[in-house]
Amino acid sequence: MTPKPIAGAPATEGATPEKHPEPSSRRPNRRQLILDEAAKLFKQKGFGGTSMRDLAREVGMEAASMYNHIKSKDEILDLICTRIAHTYISQLADIEQTEASYADKVKALIRLHIRLMIEDGPAVSVANHDWKYLPEPQLTQFKEARKNYEKGFARLIEQGIAAGEFQPINVSVALFTILSAVRWVELWYRPGRELSAEELEDHIITMLLTGLAK
Repeated sequence: MTPKPIAGAPATEGATPEKHPEPSSRRPNRRQLILDEAAKLFKQKGFGGTSMRDLAREVGMEAASMYNHIKSKDEILDLICTRIAHTYISQLADIEQTEASYADKVKALIRLHIRLMIEDGPAVSVANHDWKYLPEPQLTQFKEARKNYEKGFARLIEQGIAAGEFQPINVSVALFTILSAVRWVELWYRPGRELSAEELEDHIITMLLTGLAK
C-alpha cells in the first residue's frame, strides 16, 4: 500500500523523498561489532594468530579508526572473558536463590552452559581457551572468578548429595565430569542438526544425571 501524503504537505510528482538520519538505536554498535568479530577470529585463528589488522579488515574499518572504539587486542580479550565469566557467576547466584531442588538447580546450570555455547559460541570458546593470554591483573581476576564459579557449582552438588538427591560420589569428579561433558557442544552443535537446542539440553542432562541404565 502506498503511504498517503501528510496533510498540508505539497505533493511533488516524482520528487525524491527526503532522507532522515538513521535513529541511533538502529545504527550498528561499532564497539560490539568489533568484539563479536574478534571472538570469531580468536576462535578460528587463536588470540596469538589474530592481528588488529585482521580484525579491522573483518569489520570493514581502518585499523587506526578501530582504536576510537577499542584500546588494544588485550582489552578485547579482557572484555570477552569478563562478560562470559560474569554471565556464569550472575546466573549461578540467581539459581542459588531459587526454591528449586538441588537436582533442578544443577540442571539449570547445565542448560546455561549448553545455551551459551549455542547462542554465543565464539565468545565462550575464547573464554575457555584464550584466557591464559590475559595480562595482569585481569588474568588473576579471571582465574579467581572461574574458581569461585566452580566452588559454587560444587556446593550445589554437595548439598544435593547431603539432601539425598544425588549418589554419594566425589564432588570434584561429578563437577568436572559435567563441565567437561558439556564443552564438546562447542565443537559439535550446528544449527540444523537433527536435534533442537532444547532436545540437546534434555539429552545431555539425561546422560549426565541418569545415564544409559534403565
